[in-house]
Amino acid sequence: MAPLHGQLSRWQQARTWARLIREAEALWHVDVRDLRRIGALELAQLLQEVPPAMRWRVNRWLAGYSASTRFELSGAAIDQRA
Repeated sequence: MAPLHGQLSRWQQARTWARLIREAEALWHVDVRDLRRIGALELAQLLQEVPPAMRWRVNRWLAGYSASTRFELSGAAIDQRA
């Protein structure tokens, strides 16, 4: 894979994860209890599925989307950014 194509792919994946997390958060603001429960389950599942090496990129998108969720980054995840 060409370096530019790889960068674009990682950028798109991070953006997609952040959008899914933001949509799951949005369900929390609905007054219907079942939708809130589904939103919480969906968010928990998404948080487990985001690859650790991509979490710092997803955090940047979440900040841009004004989402409440952020990943806590370990030293290993931060080192992988370079």
